[in-house]
Amino acid sequence: MKRLIVLLICVCSCIPMLHAIDGCEQHMTREEFRAKQQAYITEKAGLTKEEAEKFFPIYFELQERKNQLNREGWEQFRKGKDDKTTEAQYEEILDAFMDARIASDRLEKTYFEKFKKILPSKKLFRVYHAEMSFNRDLVKGMHHPRGKGGPNEKGKK
Repeated sequence: MKRLIVLLICVCSCIPMLHAIDGCEQHMTREEFRAKQQAYITEKAGLTKEEAEKFFPIYFELQERKNQLNREGWEQFRKGKDDKTTEAQYEEILDAFMDARIASDRLEKTYFEKFKKILPSKKLFRVYHAEMSFNRDLVKGMHHPRGKGGPNEKGKK
């Protein structure tokens, strides 16, 4: 049950980031979003240029693969919007949705092992902390007019 709650929290925390990638609030291209995210994480985690050059290609590869799994999970979930969906179909939909979430977590663990070969644990910890801060700031920025809040604003934090 705890794992299910953690999975749902993770899913909910990714939604604002996916909206930003699609350009909803800030009208950023994927490249612009990634550049901002990379700069933010590099600065906050104190990565050297060499570390960043090794880390981010693998990091963004993980993000792509997780996004694909999330899309597949949400495609399954959307099937339940039909009023004619049966209880058995809901069970299948939820099983497939949860399987996608679990696959995403397993993928994250696999890449975590790759990351540990590139960065020392302290910096990897800082990367994860910076990633959470970036996402939190991104959500804050969605609730403020452009230029007020969020990771786009220079000089804050």
